[in-house]
Amino acid sequence: MAEHFDLPIAASSEPLPQAGRSPATSGDRRSPRKRALRDRRGRGLRSPLLPPQLPAARTRAQQFDLAVLEAVADLEERWPDELATIEFAVDEVPSLPDGGVLPSSDVVLDGGVPLTRFSPPGVDARGRTTKARLVVYRRPLEVRAADSGDLGDLVAEVLGEQLTAVLGEGSGGQPTG
Repeated sequence: MAEHFDLPIAASSEPLPQAGRSPATSGDRRSPRKRALRDRRGRGLRSPLLPPQLPAARTRAQQFDLAVLEAVADLEERWPDELATIEFAVDEVPSLPDGGVLPSSDVVLDGGVPLTRFSPPGVDARGRTTKARLVVYRRPLEVRAADSGDLGDLVAEVLGEQLTAVLGEGSGGQPTG
């Protein structure tokens, strides 16, 4: 009959199971469903650090969108009818052509980088009419702003400059393009 030796676990020839896994499933990668329900340490799902209603919980993109909305709301007092015909959009970065961007009334430039771009109303490829569109570029404006308060002022200034160039100071008609 063979002799029986009591060996400590560390001296065993079998590898130790990893923390949070049972020995039967330690090498089994066929059950991704169980892994998807828990985080890696088995402590459950994480909750948000801040409630969503607090300003610190907003991303930079959300804060920029709010700055654009506030600036547009302020400018609606000056051009209420004209702004109803313009669609506002936010884009991350402008696409730059190979030859660079030429100064015009449709683009507000700073050092050759467009901060906003105006597209007049027209007809798209499917034959549908499109509204005039003013695109505000987020990253170039964020780089030029010192802080979030300065960003709001800069957005309002750039939008005002673009709309003044397109609509004119006391324009009573449609946007020019």
